Amino acid sequence: MGDAVELQVGGRTVRLTHPERVFFPAHGYTKLDIAQYYAAVGPGVLRALRDRPTTLQRYPEGLEGEWFYQKRAPKNMPSWIPTAHITFPSGRSADEMCPTEEAAAVWAAQYGTLTFHPWPVRRDDVDHPDELRLDLDPQPGTGYEDAVRAAFELRSVLEEFGGLRGWPKTSGGRGLHVFVPIEPRWTFTQVRRAAVAVGRELARRMPDHVTVKWWKEERGERIFLDYNQTARDRTIASAYSVRPLPDATVSAPLRWDEVADARPRDFDIVTMPRRFAELGDVHADMDDHRYSLDALLDLARRDEAEHGLGDLPYPPEYPKMPGEPKRVQPSRARKDQAPS
Repeated sequence: MGDAVELQVGGRTVRLTHPERVFFPAHGYTKLDIAQYYAAVGPGVLRALRDRPTTLQRYPEGLEGEWFYQKRAPKNMPSWIPTAHITFPSGRSADEMCPTEEAAAVWAAQYGTLTFHPWPVRRDDVDHPDELRLDLDPQPGTGYEDAVRAAFELRSVLEEFGGLRGWPKTSGGRGLHVFVPIEPRWTFTQVRRAAVAVGRELARRMPDHVTVKWWKEERGERIFLDYNQTARDRTIASAYSVRPLPDATVSAPLRWDEVADARPRDFDIVTMPRRFAELGDVHADMDDHRYSLDALLDLARRDEAEHGLGDLPYPPEYPKMPGEPKRVQPSRARKDQAPS
């Protein structure tokens, strides 16, 4: 391993040990490559993370080594990176890092962080999300092109219910994410309810193409709008995050006029800095907007009153939630109810 190096980022000096450690064997990308990537897209990744409690997805030995999610702020974190106290669904709590400077991402790369998972809240109000995050997740038999088709219809749904505008990005894998900046006046439960309403409306318009079925056995070859990504402590990889995939692809912010032709493989730690140098952060104006969820919550109320469509299942690690249906997959429920 080579000697430690020091990187100058936004007026901070970040020390990088073992810079030649290979993190992506297929291409020989090193820890230094990851750190320099985050320095190159610093304004963009900071825009995505600024003041947000952030979980680190760490690969200290590289992609082929053991990895883990770090929710609690590391004890050796420098004093210039603030924290926020957040509470998990279990009732436990922790202090999570909240980046406020570009150097924070490079500092995290020193400890093997590839992907940043920020909460949809800011540290001054950790109970009221300021983003509605919609995850279009291709199921087996579908792919990115199917997610693109769903994304354009999703764009129409958002416009029709409250004049909402979404900012699209690749997941870095096979899917697409659409983020909507919202006023921070609704709880996690209410924001999740709005996501369920969006998903149901999208599935009504594209019944053979989109689903909100939680159980995999019911989804079929359709795009799953994962409404549970809006539940408390469920996070989505940030814009510009490096994904733990062999080609070191990244979650790429897109303009809507790019969505049809872009492909996740187009954006990695080599190509994204060139794009960023040319275009800057194409989502830079996102924080200039704040939308209301009133129309979507009205839609949720109509779904329940007129169609009997109440809540949907939560993830398995969550406590039973009020109004939640039975959290048992349909095939198991049928088996349990069969006569002996």
